[in-house]
Amino acid sequence: MSPTDPLRAAADTMRAVRDRCVWTQQIDHRALVPYLVEESAELIDAVEEDDRAELREELGDLLWQVLFHAEIASRDPDDPFDIDDVARGLTDKMVRRHPHVFGDAVARTPEEVLVHWNAAKAVEKSSRTSVLDGVSERMPPLALAQKLLGKGAAVGVHVETATAPASEAELGDALLALAATARAHGWDAERALRERLRGLSAEIRSAEGTPADLGN
Repeated sequence: MSPTDPLRAAADTMRAVRDRCVWTQQIDHRALVPYLVEESAELIDAVEEDDRAELREELGDLLWQVLFHAEIASRDPDDPFDIDDVARGLTDKMVRRHPHVFGDAVARTPEEVLVHWNAAKAVEKSSRTSVLDGVSERMPPLALAQKLLGKGAAVGVHVETATAPASEAELGDALLALAATARAHGWDAERALRERLRGLSAEIRSAEGTPADLGN
């Protein structure tokens, strides 16, 4: 184990834990998902609270989840891949999506960077038939709502906006008031939004001519 390569040392540590820890040995990808969700949430807390020490620790905890999944994958009897394969795939993708950094393309503004990114992504995902392909329905409902609104706008589907709050803080107040309304009526606010989002997804697929029963 090279002391000059901390990432390799972390991967080797994960491999040793998988080999020797009886709890770790019985974990599979599905069983690990709740921990991934929890660690992601804790990282978000550290970012939003601007806690540098916690940020560094939570980034490490999230990295451990990546190493854990990769180690599990490396032992798959049918389609194994390891953390090196993951890293190579990531590097290749980022090089393709930054032709203005690693190639001859030019991008002088963030908008031009996004054009290159989307063009490269379109080539990579050419088998997709809908702008909704690849959008996880397991995203938190509000985050999913914003994602679907962006996807819908790309194909001409728009949702009327509410009276615009003057700040993000006022938006928080408005959302909290809506949650209070839901509670007062005994309604499930997240379920209500999920059901509306299913309708929005159907509108988007209809607008682009994609069969509604196609999955992600």
